[in-house]
Amino acid sequence: MDNVMLSLTGIVKKFNPGTINEKVALNGLDLTLEKGDFVTVIGGNGAGKSTMLNAISGVWRIDSGSIVLDGVDITNLPEYKRAKYLGRVFQDPMMGTAADMQIEENLALASRRGKRKTFAPGIKKAERASYAEALSELGLGLETRLSEKVGMLSGGQRQALTLLMAAMKQPKLLLLDEHTAALDPKTAAKVLEITERIVNENNLTTLMITHNMKDAIVHGNRLIMMHEGKVIVDVSGEEKTRLTVEDLLEMFTKASGGEFTNDRAILS
Repeated sequence: MDNVMLSLTGIVKKFNPGTINEKVALNGLDLTLEKGDFVTVIGGNGAGKSTMLNAISGVWRIDSGSIVLDGVDITNLPEYKRAKYLGRVFQDPMMGTAADMQIEENLALASRRGKRKTFAPGIKKAERASYAEALSELGLGLETRLSEKVGMLSGGQRQALTLLMAAMKQPKLLLLDEHTAALDPKTAAKVLEITERIVNENNLTTLMITHNMKDAIVHGNRLIMMHEGKVIVDVSGEEKTRLTVEDLLEMFTKASGGEFTNDRAILS
């Protein structure tokens, strides 16, 4: 068990329980991630993908089941107490950064996450140099724009910056919620390339939801497919590298008994 980073056991989450609008979003979900796993997550509309990430983050309480992170049961921990263990990047590039603050101020906030607040003066010279070095690795020219407001950046630049901030404190788990869906294909490819590098360099255990089946196959060491709040396909290693989109669609049909209902995923 020493090598397990995340263990989800029997997770159930219902919305509007006991009403005509009751929706079972997670239906006895079981999933185990080993340390360093980079798992891509795909599934039809309403399969429970984002609900799973919200359950892990503590955005809402689950109805039953357990969430264990690196040997610690966090099932009943409030969201703010889980935040220091998790890094998260959302679909909307506006969500991970403070637009009216400078790039270096955003990075300083990320680097101080989880530390005791002090009244020490602003950003030190050594800090600024380390931010510039980290930004230069993104290959987007942001290292010369440290004092620029984040609101001036493009969506792709903001997502790359958010990734850097999310990985800065070496989170136990990095959650990527369709973080390239709002970007054009060329920018999305660049952000995914940066993602791959940051994850691999820091050996971060990662869950990445994507609507793009090709991206799900190409990136990470493991791919899971969700349907009706459960994992119905789980492929890793060499088997994953040999997959095609057609293979995935066939696996889905076989496992779920129905057609895949996310046109975006197939057309991407």
